[in-house]
Amino acid sequence: MDLNLKDKKVFVTGGSKGIGKAIVEAFVSEGARVAVAARTEEDLSLLKDELGKRVTVYQVDLSDVDERGSVFKKIVKEFGALDVLINNVGGSNGGSVMETELVLFKEAMELNFYSAVHFSKLAVQEMKKKKEGAIINISSIFGRESGGKPTYNSAKSAMISFTKSLADEVIKDGIRVNGVAPGAILHPSGNWQKRLDENPEKINAFVEKEIPAGRFGTAEEVANVVAFLASGKASWIVGATVNVDGGQSRSNF
Repeated sequence: MDLNLKDKKVFVTGGSKGIGKAIVEAFVSEGARVAVAARTEEDLSLLKDELGKRVTVYQVDLSDVDERGSVFKKIVKEFGALDVLINNVGGSNGGSVMETELVLFKEAMELNFYSAVHFSKLAVQEMKKKKEGAIINISSIFGRESGGKPTYNSAKSAMISFTKSLADEVIKDGIRVNGVAPGAILHPSGNWQKRLDENPEKINAFVEKEIPAGRFGTAEEVANVVAFLASGKASWIVGATVNVDGGQSRSNF
């Protein structure tokens, strides 16, 4: 399917590896120009070498409010406009609620949630100029139900709510805001690969019990949904957060 994304200007946060990298690759394959911001310079260099001139990379700490503002200005100046924003950057920390210091909850919110709010507000200002645009927020099935680390889950839950709130606010300006909630996704740089390597018997039992599809998802399967939601083919999808999980989620809404 031609998603009509050729020459669209796309910004992906945390796009140097894993799901983020697959999202970048999906947009590049559609002919888009993609700006990628991430923390690790080595990963960004490898990405640039692999994908070439349609990708521009920026090394930045996305948990830092000043660095976020600075990199956004650079991207808009270089690209001249912004058509699509993918808020993908994220990470988990801590353990159970009672053993996790409050500062770790704050750090998780800054990286996973406040970065998305900040970039979305900046992007909306640019997209209003053209009366069109798309914002996709990458959350998690555990933003809707228990599972995983509480710091991460709390931030992703906030992101799902924020997605709907912003979507209803800006659709009148031609800007669509949606989300994608992945389940257990296997990729070389992810935690699931690490766990599988450490204890394959335990993880294979988890897959059999918890994922009705009987396997892990792939980063490419998430990226395909993201690209679709960013395209005009998804013109009547507004404020939704779509599970991409092989049936793993126990939620029925």
